[in-house]
Amino acid sequence: MPRSDRRILSNIPDPENVRSLINRRGASYQTEEDIDPTNVNEIYRLQQLSLRYETDFEVQIKRASQKNNPNKYYAEDISVTGILVYSESAHALLRDENVTMQFTIPGGAMPEGYESRVKLKAKVIRHFIKEVNGITRYYYAFEFLQPLNDYLTKKRWGLSIFVASLFLLIVSLIVVLMRAESVIYFKFNKFLYLYSIIAATFLLSRYLFGIFYRNVPINPHFEPGVSIIIPVFNEEQWIHRTILSCMNQYYPVDKLEVIVVDDYSTDRTEQAANDMIELINSEGGRFKTEGRLKFHKLPQNGGKREALVAGVHLAKHDLVVFVDSDSFLEPHAIRNLVQPFQDPQMGGVAGRTEVENKFTNALTKLQTVRYYIAFRIMKAAESWFDTVTCLSGPLACYRKELVIKNETAWLNQKFLGQPATFGDDRSMTNYILKTHRTGYQDNAVCSTIVPSDTKVFLSQQMRWKRSWLRESLRAFLFMWKKEPFMFLFFIIGLIVPIAAPIVVVYNLIYVPIMHGVFPTTFLMGLLLMAMLMSLAHLFFRRSKLWTFGFIFVLFYEFILLWQMPVAWVTFWKSTWGTRETPQDIMAREKKLEKQKIRKSRFLMLKFRKMGEKE
Repeated sequence: MPRSDRRILSNIPDPENVRSLINRRGASYQTEEDIDPTNVNEIYRLQQLSLRYETDFEVQIKRASQKNNPNKYYAEDISVTGILVYSESAHALLRDENVTMQFTIPGGAMPEGYESRVKLKAKVIRHFIKEVNGITRYYYAFEFLQPLNDYLTKKRWGLSIFVASLFLLIVSLIVVLMRAESVIYFKFNKFLYLYSIIAATFLLSRYLFGIFYRNVPINPHFEPGVSIIIPVFNEEQWIHRTILSCMNQYYPVDKLEVIVVDDYSTDRTEQAANDMIELINSEGGRFKTEGRLKFHKLPQNGGKREALVAGVHLAKHDLVVFVDSDSFLEPHAIRNLVQPFQDPQMGGVAGRTEVENKFTNALTKLQTVRYYIAFRIMKAAESWFDTVTCLSGPLACYRKELVIKNETAWLNQKFLGQPATFGDDRSMTNYILKTHRTGYQDNAVCSTIVPSDTKVFLSQQMRWKRSWLRESLRAFLFMWKKEPFMFLFFIIGLIVPIAAPIVVVYNLIYVPIMHGVFPTTFLMGLLLMAMLMSLAHLFFRRSKLWTFGFIFVLFYEFILLWQMPVAWVTFWKSTWGTRETPQDIMAREKKLEKQKIRKSRFLMLKFRKMGEKE
């Protein structure tokens, strides 16, 4: 929870040049001459360094003049450069006095990677007294003599990168050696060892391409017009944050508009959206927000695709960005996202999605690792060939003309006679890929709320597997026209997950029962796969959440994997399972009708038996 800024639109470039972005970044240790005003990524980095985060944890303070300090201090906020602490008893800490501070930053108090034990020196820069809930508090503001990012780089981050890179190399070599063994024993079980060779090659190649991926650099002279479209349905809790994050972008005022399309919500979504729009307009006079922030409500619930298409027709710019209603853009997201469109053949670009509620529980933590690898490794690898197979819903940009060209087919899409109501992102990506390229921009970042409830999470995963199967079959019809290596990539990526349940049953059940052989090699392969995921996350994020990569692999193999056979035989279904779409309502009514019929039959049978007894 960053300390709120009194300026809610602090990142929009001022068309009147009253204030510059650099001056309000808090980077007092750098002069304007040191910073390129067109380098929004550097400006954003400096902003993050100056942010103060609200928190509440105990801090130990040791003065040079005493061995132990019995007084208790608590942190109220913390930044990379300093900390504000308070105590409920007065102390004699002096201005400019140096002390040694010791504390543990809990997960979620600061951005991912900062959760750590800390012991460093700090200087008192001011002190004051304030009354909180009738209790007098004595506050002391400290400046760290060494910034936290420098401290953690020397203490933990540098070691994390070294260890992760070393073990990534070792794990990769072990995988290669194990697959060499598969070649030797290939003749004994062609299917099993062929699968293991293909799966290992596929996995290692993705990590290789992903690690060497690079963003398209920012061209300060490339500023195409962008219309952000936010489809929303019953999202009163988050819609205000989504709208604000989309407006508060490092992007020219006359080149950006935001359109909120309400798919006939039945809660307070409309009120929450309009309240935020009113607040933005009250402070955004010189940013011309009234003319470029719109709210449109559909006359009836038509589904997410209807809402998106309605927004596209209201858009005035050539590029349209689709943003989910529970996703929040970082201020430099749009500037980065549009860069690949300097290529006229680029039809769509995906940004990176982070997990917003990382530290809620174990389920959200394992999703954090999974999301990062899915984007930073898997999508980055596909981007090498300009063939990203899913421009994900939380943040994706398209050429408006291509969406309009395919809107009829997209809106009326059916599979085996059933309307396609989910998998909107994969479906539109397929339409774009038929004629154009698709890319990935890792510096275009948004965060989203992921399920923290297991039942909701499993419903989401089942829906994703069904849409993946359906859209992969569609993509197969044209993917052969793409770069040959990418087509091979695609085929292997289709075969491996589909065959995985069969391979797991064979290795963990059939072989031990029929041959009495413990599946050591297979379990070792699972461990290596988990290590690749976890170590890659540690390498890039330097976060203690990396261990949840191991948990995710186990969770996938023993729970999520078995959704795949169910998806094989139900992938034509159109219910979401996590929201009240018309198809969900119809499915629920049909289920209730069947329950009524079964109940009436049971009662008739019961009465008939009672009559026979009498």
